[in-house]
Amino acid sequence: MSYVDGFVAAVPNENKEKYIEHAKASAVVFKEHGALKVVETWQDDVPDGEITSFPMAVKREANESVVFSWIIWPSKETREAGWQALIEDPRMDPENCPMPFDGKRLIYGGFNILLDE
Repeated sequence: MSYVDGFVAAVPNENKEKYIEHAKASAVVFKEHGALKVVETWQDDVPDGEITSFPMAVKREANESVVFSWIIWPSKETREAGWQALIEDPRMDPENCPMPFDGKRLIYGGFNILLDE
């Protein structure tokens, strides 16, 4: 069964092009290490909430946008091996591939698929 990693982050609007380049470079490495698909999205219709919301979850500031991303792996085992390889891959070292956003506000997790229609 496929496995999904999901991510939500706040990216400074001025870093949108840097984020796109970071995402493209990262996607190549993820796919080399077993990912089937990498999807990156930039906020369009993302309302503020009263109790919870994407903007609240990542503490989005006025000059930032929310990104919502996911990676599809063929299995959890492939994902585990892929992440280990990514950690060891020099292309993913923060010196070589700096994140154009505040990683402390990144939300991420791994998910089992319940429905894939």
